[in-house]
Amino acid sequence: MNTDFNHLKDEERLAAENNFLKMKLMIERGAEFIGCSDDVPEEVQNEFLNNIIAFEEQFDKRKTIRVFDKLGQPSHFKPSAEIDDKDIETAWTELLACLNEHGIDVGVCSPNISTRELYRFVTEELFQYEVDDLDMPGWVSHFIYDEFHPDPVYDNSRMVSNDLFDGIFRKEELGYAFNYDRDGFIFNNETFTEFSDFCQRIDQFKSSYDEIELNNCEIVSCVVEGNHCVVSGKYAATATAHSIVHSFEGNFRVDISRENSDFWFFKTIWIEGFMN
Repeated sequence: MNTDFNHLKDEERLAAENNFLKMKLMIERGAEFIGCSDDVPEEVQNEFLNNIIAFEEQFDKRKTIRVFDKLGQPSHFKPSAEIDDKDIETAWTELLACLNEHGIDVGVCSPNISTRELYRFVTEELFQYEVDDLDMPGWVSHFIYDEFHPDPVYDNSRMVSNDLFDGIFRKEELGYAFNYDRDGFIFNNETFTEFSDFCQRIDQFKSSYDEIELNNCEIVSCVVEGNHCVVSGKYAATATAHSIVHSFEGNFRVDISRENSDFWFFKTIWIEGFMN
């Protein structure tokens, strides 16, 4: 295919080259270009397409490299135990800046993880981790601390507030079962061996109201002992039917288990003042 477009005017040359690059990506990479790009300047399209091709070519030749080697094997980052409490925030800021400079970022979800633990994690564990040795503008390797060291207190508390209570006290149908024990579970002293039966009961409750809103879900305690966890707290919700507001509130306790599994599941649920 003739790819010499120099005989064309600038705008026509860019348009022709862009069409060629799109065809190249479609044939060689199976790319699909969906939607209209008429509003995007040819110069912008050209830069984008060339960046994609450069990335694909570099990705094909990629090798892996230790994070420590990618950073240039720095020797000035002290072990976590040797850093005073008053200096740990500065040390972490410098370490994170070094990571970012080399296209690596580290985040954390759980608020229970200290700055010192993040610093220790990077210098003792992540430094030895292998990443793709790519050097592309904007390319960043992201790592989440929680994926290496899950925090069951944080995760299970969120599972109760976000998945259980937000799932029940909203107008939309329940519709998902992955957090409920497959072998059956107890909800307010009633045993459900099939999630579909529980889902039908909850959706029947929802159908009685025009609006449902969870106003508060406060986690008071989350205790993890081995493969068992108990989350307790207080909640408040309202449901409106024909302009009449009904209130639901009280204490709750949720027993969660991960026996024979890496995942946690609701085993026993008790919500005061709801479907009792």
